[in-house]
Amino acid sequence: MDEGMDSQEINPATISSNVAAEVKPEGAENDDPKTNLTDEKDELFCGPQRKDTTKDCDDAASQTSVDCGSASGLDEPVLAASKSDTAQTHCSNGQKSKRSSSPGYNPVKTTCAAAPSSNPKLTLCLSDSPRKGVSTPTSDVEMLSPDSPVSKTMFVDSSAGKDHDGGACAEDSELFDKYSDSGCSAKEEVPLVAIRSEDAEKAECSGSSDMSQEAIGSPSVAFSESVSLVSHDMDRRWLGTPIDELNRMPQCAPPLSHLKAMHNHTVTVRTDLLREGEVPVSYPSKFKDVWEDVSVKMPCSEKNLFPMEDGGGFQSRWELIHTSLQGGFKSSLDDAILRYNITHAKKWDFTALNLLCTEYLVHPELQLLFDDILPAMVDLALNAPVLCTMAIPLLKSRMNHSLTLSQEQIGCLLANAFFCTFPRRNSRKSEYCNYPEINFYRLFEGSSPRKIEKLKTLLCYFRRVTQTKPTGLVTFTRQTLNTPPNWESSETLLKRLHITCEGTIEDDGYGMLQVDFANRLVGGGVTGHGLVQEEIRFLINPELIVSRLFTEALEYNECLIVTGTEQYSKYSGYAESYKWKDSHKDETARDDWQRRCTEIVAIDALKFRHFLEQFLPEKMVRELNKAYCGFFRHNADSKPLSAVATGNWGCGAFGGDTRLKALIQLMAAAEAGRDVAYFTFGDAQLMRDVNGIHTFLTERQVTVGRLYYLLNQYSSLMCKNCRTTRPDVSLYGFIYKGVSSPAPADAPDSAKDSGTSSLTSDSH
Repeated sequence: MDEGMDSQEINPATISSNVAAEVKPEGAENDDPKTNLTDEKDELFCGPQRKDTTKDCDDAASQTSVDCGSASGLDEPVLAASKSDTAQTHCSNGQKSKRSSSPGYNPVKTTCAAAPSSNPKLTLCLSDSPRKGVSTPTSDVEMLSPDSPVSKTMFVDSSAGKDHDGGACAEDSELFDKYSDSGCSAKEEVPLVAIRSEDAEKAECSGSSDMSQEAIGSPSVAFSESVSLVSHDMDRRWLGTPIDELNRMPQCAPPLSHLKAMHNHTVTVRTDLLREGEVPVSYPSKFKDVWEDVSVKMPCSEKNLFPMEDGGGFQSRWELIHTSLQGGFKSSLDDAILRYNITHAKKWDFTALNLLCTEYLVHPELQLLFDDILPAMVDLALNAPVLCTMAIPLLKSRMNHSLTLSQEQIGCLLANAFFCTFPRRNSRKSEYCNYPEINFYRLFEGSSPRKIEKLKTLLCYFRRVTQTKPTGLVTFTRQTLNTPPNWESSETLLKRLHITCEGTIEDDGYGMLQVDFANRLVGGGVTGHGLVQEEIRFLINPELIVSRLFTEALEYNECLIVTGTEQYSKYSGYAESYKWKDSHKDETARDDWQRRCTEIVAIDALKFRHFLEQFLPEKMVRELNKAYCGFFRHNADSKPLSAVATGNWGCGAFGGDTRLKALIQLMAAAEAGRDVAYFTFGDAQLMRDVNGIHTFLTERQVTVGRLYYLLNQYSSLMCKNCRTTRPDVSLYGFIYKGVSSPAPADAPDSAKDSGTSSLTSDSH
């Protein structure tokens, strides 16, 4: 039974569903461009698009662990700016109008403000944030943007203004338009800048200088090599192996056996009827009602009960959901949702949802939303007993299990999440306290423009899947690492590296194993306020969100691998500057199981309060094992594995050091037999540093075991008794010196067998 059963009766009709007309977000300006709009116009666009890199001061919805007793759970400090891309984009015209009405469909003619007002209504051009004040610096290094003040030592050119759908767009796109095939020719021109990196500044504070300060404490030979390498590479946008030479799926994908259900793999469709381009058939043919602790408790279960208003017993909550949602939304959507979530009527806040309807959508869009999209979503959600007939297993901790669902089934489950129908998932005090939130109620609260952009992105997805049924499958695999590598004795050499300060994991890393910088509760703050790397990926590939329904919090030796999700949206920006741009047509090839060849792995990094903490041997081993857990595969013998597409994992709000995390991922990837494509998200100095150390180590055939020994030596000699916030000698400088010097007698054999060149042997 739902937690609402033991609550007192509350009349949802008394809940106000209207939003005050005079709403202004913090930081909004009063001088928006003035444009008269009518309902008949096609241009959804009140003025020129402007970038925003406002600092996000929330408490990290994106990546923090949530205690069972915490109701707010997933929000943690997010210090981020927008990121850039280089691909080509498509766009269509867009327009926005202000409206003060209830969130039901109320057609009215509106006009953009003709003059600044001392107390203006919240306004937004469809894909533009109303927060247009002076940008404040940010310090999240997971995804720095070339147009952000903290993207130091970055080369910023015309690509800085490009969107993450792949290019620069002169005009915003209509929210509910289909993807456009017309190219956008207008491009932003951003002046070239080259200033010092944040890491260099931090190093200076502790007595070091800049990268090539990585050679401080190292022999003069290593230092001169570093300086020579840096000066030679100053104008390069990528370094290392050309990205086209790295392995990608489907070319390097291992052969797939016939898809079938097994003891460790649940398949919810008829595999014998699986055909390319055809919608998969659900299996079994009739709904199997299971209400137990090892499966998802479905809203359509007969055991999902609700207390009757007269106190005379219980009624079927599913019937109440049917009645509420099929009644339409001419009054308000929140009224309908609260009828079967009456316990939360005084706590849930639908401000963002109401603002989307009353302030952000023009008449044609609002009409489309209430006449077409929402009714189609209701039909999809209420079709759960027909589509989701098999019990969906919970992917609990310490279990290796896979679950394959059809994209149509996922759409049905996500529609139920949007309407907040899943029972016992609205409280951290239930049996699901160690699972992420799945109902979307937190997405609807507050007036943050972030929520508006999130809703646009998700409604784009729902429009697509309700207009045309998707035909593919998606597999979710919880993988546990029971026997980690012996890092100390590893004889493995580092694999190839492509590193770039341009591009993104999702665009340029297509066909590779793409890393999700995850929260241990997968998805982080995607249904809340979080909007950094993980949340953005879950928004543009919304089928990832359904993993929150059945994936328990990840343990130290676990990861979640998701194969087959589709990208439905294009976007620009990051955190406060994130904006939905347009619908995206995903043309990624499918494998024999009809899954898109897009493999995403969620691995959660540790959070460090102090910089030196991450150099403790046990912390470094934990991160090595976590990365290796995500990268290795049991069936890796037949063909070379695809490269890992990654970046500054755990280096934003979690406080990880970019140089250390890069080495850890290179070591784990090498041990798993994978090359690496590393995206620094605009940080050109980091690109040069990592490429320099990688080149140095590979030329000298330094093994993973030798590098592991050096990391521990750095921890013991430089960090253990350090009385400042950072050691005087940088990590890379220490490694340059250590590799160029003979290994001591107490070093392990793997350390002695490599990297023992003398100081003079490599001088030129």
